[in-house]
Amino acid sequence: MFGFSDLFSLIVSAFIILPVVVFFRESGYLLGSLLSGAVNPRITLGSGPRLFKIGILDVRRYYHLYSWFSYDELKRESRFAYVCLYAGPILANLTLAFVINMLIANEVLEWQVTFWNRLIFYAFYYALFDIVPMRTTNGKPNNGKIIYDMLRYGRRTDYNHEPFLPSTSESEKQYEQEMESIRELEEKDPILKSKKERRVKTMSRFGQMGKRFYPRPEPNDASSVEEKEKAGASKHRRRQRRGHL
Repeated sequence: MFGFSDLFSLIVSAFIILPVVVFFRESGYLLGSLLSGAVNPRITLGSGPRLFKIGILDVRRYYHLYSWFSYDELKRESRFAYVCLYAGPILANLTLAFVINMLIANEVLEWQVTFWNRLIFYAFYYALFDIVPMRTTNGKPNNGKIIYDMLRYGRRTDYNHEPFLPSTSESEKQYEQEMESIRELEEKDPILKSKKERRVKTMSRFGQMGKRFYPRPEPNDASSVEEKEKAGASKHRRRQRRGHL
């Protein structure tokens, strides 16, 4: 029977454990890309309006939902570099799982063992679906399939030529367009406008956090931002044509 304790476990898993596991997974991409000199790397946690951005970490309002890693290009492109990049998430989750499991086995972690066991479960879960070579949505390969293709053929062999990892510049441009669309809708729709005013008023009690939900680019920097985005997008398309994604 599904009881209150199960509901509490579900909430903890959805809002704490899964985001932690996903963060470690995306950090694996980051570590792998830094070995090859990634340009403009970024870890985006969640979706929706931006809560805050610190360095390469971009946290969105719905942090427990879809997250991803992005970059514009690699300075040192090679078969080994891309294998390291896509093996990073697998190694990160396996390391997390084995370290916590070892601490539990040696009775170092004795508090809330169920919590840690559930975290180990999800870390192995993500690692398993990254390791086994397969095609996912729209025929795109997973990390294991890309590693297999890179080792055997030196490139991706799937028919879907969309970038597996998005460009940071293109992602930022798309985000600004989405936020602009939301602002336009809020100005036209009285219900959405009222919701926004209540939300910003509530968040303003905690400083300037309310303004971070709808960041606007500085007018003086608009041209430079657009130039950087175009340059990053161009580099990303060149990577795509070479088949090293």
